[in-house]
Amino acid sequence: MPNRPMLATAAALAAAAALVLPTAAVADRSARAGAMAVQDHLQELQNIAGANGGNRAAGTPGYQASLDYIKGKLDEAGFTTSVQEFDSLGGPTYNLIAETPGGDANKVVMFGAHLDSVGEGPGINDNGTGSAAILQAALDYAAGGETPTNKLRFAFWGAEEEGLVGSTHYVETLPEAERGKIAAYLNFDMVGSPNAGYFTYDGDDSDGVGAGPGPEGSAQIEKLLNDSLGAAGAPAEGTDFDGRSDYGPFIEVGIPAGGTFTGAEGTKSPEQAEKWGGQAGEAFDACYHQACDTVENVDARALERNFAAIANAVKTYAAQFPQP
Repeated sequence: MPNRPMLATAAALAAAAALVLPTAAVADRSARAGAMAVQDHLQELQNIAGANGGNRAAGTPGYQASLDYIKGKLDEAGFTTSVQEFDSLGGPTYNLIAETPGGDANKVVMFGAHLDSVGEGPGINDNGTGSAAILQAALDYAAGGETPTNKLRFAFWGAEEEGLVGSTHYVETLPEAERGKIAAYLNFDMVGSPNAGYFTYDGDDSDGVGAGPGPEGSAQIEKLLNDSLGAAGAPAEGTDFDGRSDYGPFIEVGIPAGGTFTGAEGTKSPEQAEKWGGQAGEAFDACYHQACDTVENVDARALERNFAAIANAVKTYAAQFPQP
């Protein structure tokens, strides 16, 4: 009995201390918790692949089970979800679209990732990481109970591995008036590579390489993501809008775009290894499009840093795009 008042006092002091934690410390703790939840989603996607022939390719039972899992999480959190059917390789497959019930329907900010794997493996880094990260960012935002100023829309694309089929179908079948309501599209494809790089799409063409700048507004997206990664200790490099992922159909119709990427089959340079760690002369992801792309193929630190950048973009663009 004599110890109980002391315990109560200690608990009260601990609670009070938690209330005055620096904002950055609270954000770091939130990012870590979110990244752990992302890893739980990745384990579920691994389990789904294991129960369905070792992959989650578009048009297969593994893909359908992946879509059902994510849709269930979003439905439970109160998102408005819809499933869009289209044909790929002679058969039906699907996109999953989820949006906040609140927010201005005339100003929509989209976050997207492809959900399908290749047939050779479970596709946990490519692209379970992007799908799980935007899923958890959506769930965390909904749990906060805020009503966004802009409507948030989250897309999980099918048949990206067959040539951006799902995202292309979505953009091409969207009425022009509805395309005009999309203020921005952010894409996340491979955000946990084991020999990770930290790349953001070069919206302002400051690198002067390749395809040139993205549509107006893309530079602001790049800056926001660069600032988030820099604050996490991972100064980013630009990567060209080369059309390899699902941002392609959006920039073709003039929608501002951006996103992060931790590298695929390309080789990490000595300068990049010095800046980011990891192994120079080796691929960012040696298991790219292979059976070994499992949960063991994901770098937890890269995933956490990218998740923090994604979650920050969701919160920022829920309030305003472009950011002040």
